[in-house]
Amino acid sequence: MEFLSRTQIISAFAAVGLALYVLDLVRRRRLSEEYSFLWVVASVVVAVLGFSTPLLRALTRALGILYEGSTVFFLGLAFATAMLLYLSVKLSRLGQENQTLTRELALVRFELDRLREGVADDARRPGGSDPG
Repeated sequence: MEFLSRTQIISAFAAVGLALYVLDLVRRRRLSEEYSFLWVVASVVVAVLGFSTPLLRALTRALGILYEGSTVFFLGLAFATAMLLYLSVKLSRLGQENQTLTRELALVRFELDRLREGVADDARRPGGSDPG
């Protein structure tokens, strides 16, 4: 049986703690389920790799990396890059939706002002508001 290094134990417990924190954020509605899934999956992967020395070594060899610590660092960097790209796409889409909604609101306000001016003009005319 292989013993776990102090670094593996710390990273595994930190990952478990992160997963629990993410679930708490979802429970308190501070983080949407859409984003929480990515964080929980990432923390579970780190926890599994932290608690499983043979799996971490096999993954390190399969990727052609020399040290297990470098593998964990590489996976963290890959996750951060993927998350930044995902959030950039979401932010771009929200910016486009915001611009579209701003244009639509401006058109609605313009139409409302025109209608108010028309009603005000009818009320100023003698007999304009009298239907009979």
